[in-house]
Amino acid sequence: MATSNTDELFRNNQQYASGEPVHMPGYPGKQPIQPSRRVAVVACMDARLDVEDLLGLQTGEAHIIRNAGGVVTEDAIRCLIISHHLLNTNEIILIHHTRCGMLAFTDDLLKAGLEGDAAAEKLLGQATGRTFVSTGKASSSPVAFHAFRGPIEPLDSPRDDKNMERLAWDVRRGISAIKNHPWLPASGPDAVTVRGFIYDVDTGELEEVSYPGPMGSIG
Repeated sequence: MATSNTDELFRNNQQYASGEPVHMPGYPGKQPIQPSRRVAVVACMDARLDVEDLLGLQTGEAHIIRNAGGVVTEDAIRCLIISHHLLNTNEIILIHHTRCGMLAFTDDLLKAGLEGDAAAEKLLGQATGRTFVSTGKASSSPVAFHAFRGPIEPLDSPRDDKNMERLAWDVRRGISAIKNHPWLPASGPDAVTVRGFIYDVDTGELEEVSYPGPMGSIG
């Protein structure tokens, strides 16, 4: 079986985690608009993730789409459709990470805190270690914050089996959302592949998430 770009980038990560830099930060000169590796990455916005460094990507090789949690939202899907159909990418990589802030709240809790609920403000303050300041106002947007499914934990909690499971649930939901989207073909001559990983912010290593598998419980 031929080695994919995703396989090569995973090997780059092993070098990165061992202290060997792969990404070259210098300006590379004129580049074509299409990513040369035909890769699109959806990753969390966390400041501890430098996607180019941890994958050993060079300028011009991949599209990088980032948001809170690296969640496959409607906008991420929009970007992936454009990336694939107009700019010729055919491999998608999802990256979540340990100690993620999306494990520390629920959508309802954050909305209640923003609207002025004192109990929610207190819980959010305890979770984040900072004074949570309510706006005292309701809003129809964003419709969702996409907090990860499962019981909340303090912000920046070290990895354990439970939070790793929660992260894997969300990665699998993202893979499923892409694989089952009618405009992102999963088979045929124009098919895209999608694989998901969890990045350990304490070691620099990527760990692949198996798919299919459990995608979470509200209990």
